[in-house]
Amino acid sequence: MSDVRVIIQRDSEREERTVTTGTTAAELFAGERSIIAARVSGELKDLAYAPGEGEVVEPVEISSEDGLNILRHSTAHVMAQAVQELFPEAKLGIGPPVKDGFYYDFDVEKPFTPEDLKAIEKKMQEIQKRGQRFSRRVVTDEAAREELASEPYKLELIGIKGSASTDDGADVEVGAGELTIYDNLDAKTGDLCWKDLCRGPHLPTTRNIPAFKLMRNAAAYWRGSEKNPMLQRIYGTAWPTKDELKAHLDFLAEAEKRDHRKLGSELDLFSIPEQIGSGLAVFHPKGGIIRRVMEDYSRRRHEEEGYEFVYTPHATKGKLFETSGHLDWYADGMYPPMQLDEGVDYYLKPMNCPMHNLIFDARGRSYRELPLRLFEFGTVYRYEKSGVVHGLTRARGFTQDDAHIYCTREQMSEELDKTLTFVLGLLRDYGLTDFYLELSTKDPEKFVGSDEVWEEATETLREVAEKQGLPLVPDPGGAAFYGPKISVQTKDAIGRTWQMSTIQLDFNLPERFELEYTSPDGSKQRPVMIHRALFGSIERFFAVLLEHYAGAFPAWLAPVQAVGIPIGDAHVEYLEKFAAAAKKQGLRVEVDSSSDRMQKKIRNAQKQKVPFMVIAGDEDMAGGSVSFRYRDGSQENGIPFDEAIAKIAKVVEERAQV
Repeated sequence: MSDVRVIIQRDSEREERTVTTGTTAAELFAGERSIIAARVSGELKDLAYAPGEGEVVEPVEISSEDGLNILRHSTAHVMAQAVQELFPEAKLGIGPPVKDGFYYDFDVEKPFTPEDLKAIEKKMQEIQKRGQRFSRRVVTDEAAREELASEPYKLELIGIKGSASTDDGADVEVGAGELTIYDNLDAKTGDLCWKDLCRGPHLPTTRNIPAFKLMRNAAAYWRGSEKNPMLQRIYGTAWPTKDELKAHLDFLAEAEKRDHRKLGSELDLFSIPEQIGSGLAVFHPKGGIIRRVMEDYSRRRHEEEGYEFVYTPHATKGKLFETSGHLDWYADGMYPPMQLDEGVDYYLKPMNCPMHNLIFDARGRSYRELPLRLFEFGTVYRYEKSGVVHGLTRARGFTQDDAHIYCTREQMSEELDKTLTFVLGLLRDYGLTDFYLELSTKDPEKFVGSDEVWEEATETLREVAEKQGLPLVPDPGGAAFYGPKISVQTKDAIGRTWQMSTIQLDFNLPERFELEYTSPDGSKQRPVMIHRALFGSIERFFAVLLEHYAGAFPAWLAPVQAVGIPIGDAHVEYLEKFAAAAKKQGLRVEVDSSSDRMQKKIRNAQKQKVPFMVIAGDEDMAGGSVSFRYRDGSQENGIPFDEAIAKIAKVVEERAQV
């Protein structure tokens, strides 16, 4: 047999190796159990692949991003096999890997029950232990249709070969130029146990699946379209080790405790009434306090930074969004028009920027007025599909803390630098400290303006972002149609990443609205426009902070900063005097004068996550003092009356957590 020369690439190290023709990637990495696939000349391959002359082979570790996707997609196949063994009538949809797991869609007569999921998971464990081999097989379209004649959804996928979308996961099945079927073969006999249309690659065997768990099931439209049949989707997760699976499940349990929808109900902060509609929240008094404090502090900081406040209506004639381009590029995200004034289309606004442009254009502007910073807490409305609406984090009506800055070309870089520094500083004031930046660049299919303008805008944002000394991550094609943007990404208390503020540089809307200012030489010039939302939306930021703090807000944001807890009825009046004195200093203090026992009052305050519990009994009254009990159960006794109020006030002023 002849030999072939292959190149083993490990990070920056290259090793040239001469091997016998037909040597597989598995043999190249024999003994390295963590390697479950290979990237050959840029393409992912099964370990059964035999590299050809001169091909570059990179090992794929199970814990890498590619390795996790292969693990999870292989586990999805095992789940689908288990479903069809238990429910032979089930028709197969699509089963792609997703963040932290996988899913598979099935057409079945009735929804899966929790008991069904337990049975499916048990069957998966049996399949995993059998060590079935994943075997790739190239087939023609005709052969695939013949083999999968009883699978109507697979037949549809065969028809879109080469044009499958990443949005619905179809590309994991027919995303390559050829069709392939993966057979699950018995480890001992080689007999066919199950098969599925798939582009692969997969793990060598089912035994290579170290740890998995089924999570839940839900209804889902076939390929994400409401026009298609409703299928049953089962979600699962898979990890390289049992310890990693346990850590993930513990993380999910903690995230569930922090779910803002759950906390919003428990703490009586907000609700989303069915009578109003999905994605449209109402804030209750306690939630209203938190929101008002958030907004008031932000408003004060903006005033210090030279922003001017404006107000705009919630609806406008459609012509405005024709000028801005939103009706061309954003119509799917807008509510349908209302026809008023004898057939004129009016829209609920999805953005504030077109109206701010009209404010700029309401009179002549001089270079002496620039930079002009217009700021608004502006409520907008966007039509989100019911399947993606999620509490306050993905809503249909929400309020943006929206600013638009108009400046000269010469001021642009400095203004962007100041804006990003201001944004990061204000987020830190609310208790978020772990950041990285994302640079979103032009979508080649969805943009307005010249390539030269986009290049200038992108490079300016890149330079500004790099000055902050934070990690900068590229987001190719992620920009809005009118310009590139920097997104501030932050990690919360349990390590989840949230997109916060966005800063977008825009040369195009000033052109579309023909905005002008008079320059020093008397000529008319176009301003540069910077779009900036700091919170993104008040509602979403509220939800992020609620989950970040698990409802235990620092005292400056807490709806009730201190609650007086009398040991007996005789101590109520004393604590009411304490509360009255504290309120004169702007503090939010209540007294629990209910008939509950003291321990019940303490438990109630702990459940409501009140920062300070102020306890008083005979000894405190005699000494003119109070005792503090904190959320963690610790206590501080004998604090003089005025000193106790001053301490609460200091914690509030410093925005400290207790």
